[in-house]
Amino acid sequence: MIRKNQRIINLLNLASDAGLIFIAYFAALIVRFEWMKDAYISVPLYSLRYACVAGAYSVLMVLVYCVFRMYGSYRFKDQSSEIVTILLLNGVGALGLVSLLYLTRIVDVSRLAIFFFWAFSSGFIIGKRVCVRAILRHYRQLGYNQKHVVVVGNGHFAYQYIQDVKNHPHMGFTVDGYVSRAQKPELGQCLGAYEDLEKILETTDVDELVVALEPHEIGFMKQVLSAADKAGIKLSIIPFYNDFFPSHPTIEVMGRTKLINMRATPLDNLGWAMLKRGMDILGSAVLILITLPLMLVIALGVKLSSPGPVLFKQERVGRNKKIFRMWKFRSMRVTGTENTGWSTEQDPRKTHFGSFIRKFSLDELPQFFNVLAGQMSLVGPRPEVPYHVDHFKEEIPLYLVRQQVRPGMTGWAQVNGWRGDTSIRERVEHDIWYIENWSMGLDLKILFKTVFGGMVNNEQLK
Repeated sequence: MIRKNQRIINLLNLASDAGLIFIAYFAALIVRFEWMKDAYISVPLYSLRYACVAGAYSVLMVLVYCVFRMYGSYRFKDQSSEIVTILLLNGVGALGLVSLLYLTRIVDVSRLAIFFFWAFSSGFIIGKRVCVRAILRHYRQLGYNQKHVVVVGNGHFAYQYIQDVKNHPHMGFTVDGYVSRAQKPELGQCLGAYEDLEKILETTDVDELVVALEPHEIGFMKQVLSAADKAGIKLSIIPFYNDFFPSHPTIEVMGRTKLINMRATPLDNLGWAMLKRGMDILGSAVLILITLPLMLVIALGVKLSSPGPVLFKQERVGRNKKIFRMWKFRSMRVTGTENTGWSTEQDPRKTHFGSFIRKFSLDELPQFFNVLAGQMSLVGPRPEVPYHVDHFKEEIPLYLVRQQVRPGMTGWAQVNGWRGDTSIRERVEHDIWYIENWSMGLDLKILFKTVFGGMVNNEQLK
């Protein structure tokens, strides 16, 4: 039943997207040529030619959405990534439409009208999808639109999965029971042993099997796969090395051998890496221009607050463990020695002005030049001094995974409160999660949280 409902939802989603793009095209023309009286131009807005162009473009765009897998279940999709994808696809589509109309002269449309079209089509589709998600989540929490699951196994990961389902009711999963040779009451209803699985799938309305076999039970995998294939049931596997498994693994094939790249990240994709770097270059350049007057004032304040240089330069470890010099406004008195430890809230070296700029993270502004130079990114794990890297790589699992990407001015750990003299383990866990789950939407979310709340830290003013 859930599969049939999903197909219906996908078709409605596709048709509504095409309809909204079609409406957005005419809405843009009306705003540009009828509502903007000061730029009024007489255009036959409702001609058949315009309708054909709008209809053809709408169909083409939903086909592009299909190619980029924009239709399917919302259960596991990140909404912020979906929004960024829609904005990018619509932007490329609008540019393509401008080029086509300019070359063919099928209809005459101004560039401003195309901009309105991009804004309206993106806004309509994003608004619709946000509303649909909210509605579906609400009804799933009430017990509707459920995907019925049977768990195969009774070990740690079987229990963990069942608990995760209970803790995330908005995702719409219901565990009907588990299959195992040994019963464990804390897992719920035992439907039978592994040998009974084929019969269980024939007599119950199951949408998916989740296999969570323990290492010593791997011999039952062939039997479980055969039963699922015979019943035409979707099957997902929780590997017994789940705790070491990345969020987005890459699987490569060499003959009959499947190789799982345990440290693949979304930024291994050249296109996404170029897009992130492009955002860094554009963002840092714009922010340097905007904050330049403020930086000049801060530089003067640092110079007047205590003798010494305006900038504090310190070696940090960057991408691929390369050493670079990170720049900050000096917030402490010059002592002639460089401390390898973090500064504390009551550090006697801090000046009054330095305490102020540290409180509001204004001492970090020169790092925009590090970003522009390619040594850092706007968003990423915070860079550490070589001393800490050498120390923690021996104590903290996966610590050096952080060095696979450029360090950032702000990051997922920082906006979640793990900054300064806090738990390094928690910080690393947040950094690894960011690297494995990176998306443009996540970067924008972190930047938004940084600007609106993340720049003010808990340090007390001196």
